[in-house]
Order: sequence, then structure tokens, then C-alpha cells
Amino acid sequence: MIKGAVAIFKRDFKKFLSNPFVILMTMFMPIMYLIIFGNAMGGTITHVPIAVVQEESFSTSTPLFVSAVDMLKVLAQRDNPRMFDVKVYTDEAKAKRDLNNGIVKAVVVFPSTVSSSDAVRLYVDSSEYMIPSLVQSGVQMALMSSGANNRVEINKIYGDIKYIQFFGVGVIVMAIFMSTMMGGGIALIKDREMGIIEGYLVTPVKRSSIILGMIGSGTIRAFLAGFIIFIVDILITGIIIQSAEDFLLVLVVLFITSLGVTSLMVSAASRFANQQEYAAVAAFFSLILFMTSGAFYPVVGMPDWLRWITIINPEYYAVDALRSIILRGQGLGVIGMDLLALLLFSTGAIILGITTFRRTLE
Repeated sequence: MIKGAVAIFKRDFKKFLSNPFVILMTMFMPIMYLIIFGNAMGGTITHVPIAVVQEESFSTSTPLFVSAVDMLKVLAQRDNPRMFDVKVYTDEAKAKRDLNNGIVKAVVVFPSTVSSSDAVRLYVDSSEYMIPSLVQSGVQMALMSSGANNRVEINKIYGDIKYIQFFGVGVIVMAIFMSTMMGGGIALIKDREMGIIEGYLVTPVKRSSIILGMIGSGTIRAFLAGFIIFIVDILITGIIIQSAEDFLLVLVVLFITSLGVTSLMVSAASRFANQQEYAAVAAFFSLILFMTSGAFYPVVGMPDWLRWITIINPEYYAVDALRSIILRGQGLGVIGMDLLALLLFSTGAIILGITTFRRTLE
């Protein structure tokens, strides 16, 4: 028995040593977890865009408005990088429209009188984790530094959003990725290992048809997984979808996200001949994409070098679009750029998948 176990051990360990790519990824992944996870979570939230405006009945700026705004700008310059990006508005209605459209995260409305009995009204995007409390403390600090005793009246435009609701949106995207990783990518590699792919190549079925078929099948599986988790998310977190239009928009985002992520993973799988190598790459993608998507923690809390990854991260656009619909009730006018980015990414991934698949076989 011992002799047989030793023989199996030697064979399995030699197989491990014969694949330097897997060895490299085994050593590389913990380091990447330290760097990415350590910087993506719990960082200092910076560059929060806020609007400041005085009530429309004013003729000149009050001392309170001037001193408080100057103090907010000083607070913005004291840290490196800046805590707030302060934008002065002259129209309260326009500032609130920009808040509703996600251009700014808060609107600070100062009274037009010099009386300390008048409140400073603060409107915050309550769907963002930690940002409302950060803005509130910044405004209160600016008022105290200015010597003003005005109270701050908080208005959470989306109500009280709990962290489980904030994070729940990201779990939907995680379900799509996991289904795609286990379905589309591994299915393609299994077909290659079983010789099914080579069987296709001696038939009239084109190689591009194989990739498109795998992507189509994986997309449907990923969409179903995302939809199920979406329903579970509603039941657990108590989120209320405000209209049938919002529900349909969620389905559209889920489908386009499923298409984009599936295309990416099938494209990656087309470059590998065995499941070990693919699993290592899939784990790497899972780390990079999910940690920088804003699912766990606001993107503005990440360092600048890590924040740039979100530009090419399809999961970031998916999380942003779903959060805009589910938590904020925003429509196509707000999430249009997210959908466009997802569609462009899906198109590029499909082209890459077909191209790399041909290179692998030839």
C-alpha cells in the first residue's frame, strides 16, 4: 500500500512540476491578493464630487457661504489626494439634477440669510457606502472652522441604504462570473480534451460558429444564474423595484453583462489546453475584476493606479448600472454609457475569442 501511494505521489508531483505556468500562478496569486485586496478595501475615499450653492433668493454671497465654501476647498487641498472636488453652482435646481444623474454625490445648500437659526441643507446620494457620512462630517467641520452655529439638515435622496443592499448588487455580478467560469470556459476545454473540438473541425461547422455557440450557451446559463440571485437579493435585502420599466432594464443589464463576461472567459479558455492553467487564469480574473468593480467598496476609495483598471473592467459598468437601477431608480439616460461600454467590451471579447481560438488550433 505504501509503495503504491509513493508511486502515485511521484507521478502527481512530476505532473505539477512539468507545468511551470501553474507553479508561477500559485506563487503569484497570493501576492496579487495582498496588493489588490489590500488597496481596494478600506482606503481613504478621495475626489468626492460635491456641489455647493446658495439659496436662490440671495443677491450677494453671504459671509457664511463664502467662508464655508473656502473652508471646504481648504479641506480638499489638505489631503493628498483631495477629499472633495468642490463645484460652485448658482442654480439649486441644476445642482440637484446633477445629483440625481450621478454627476455629483452631494449638494450643500447654504441659507441666503446671515442668521444662525437657518439650517444648511445637505442632499446626499445615500446609495453610496460611506460617502454620505464622509460628506456630512466634512460640511460640519467646515461650518465649525468658519465659526458658524447653523445646524445641518440631512436629506438622503434614496432613503436609508444598508450595506447588505449596497453589496447585494455586486453579488449578482459575482454569480454571473462564477457561472461563466464554470460553464463557458471549462466546457470549451473539456470539449478539447475529449476530442470533440477536433471532430467539429473536420465537419462543415466553422471555428467561429463553435466560439459563438459556446458563448451563446454560456450567456444563457450566466443570465439565469444572475436572474436567480437577483430575485434572492430582493427577498433577502428587502429592495423594492419601483416599476416594470426598471425590472426590464435590470434584465437587459444582466443579459449584456452575461454576454460580455462569457465572451471574456471563453476567449481566455481558447488559449489553454488543460483545466489547471485555465483555473489559475480564471482565479486571477476573478480577483482583478470583482475587487475593482466597486461591489465591496466605493471606487473612489481606491488608489489612483488601481482606479484606472475600472475603465477596462466590464464588471464595474455592470455593478454601476445595476446599482443605478435597483438602488436609485435611474433610467436609460443615466446607465446608457454603462450599457455602451459593456456592448463594446462584448464585441471586442468575441472577436478576440475567435482570433485566439484559431491561433490555438493552427
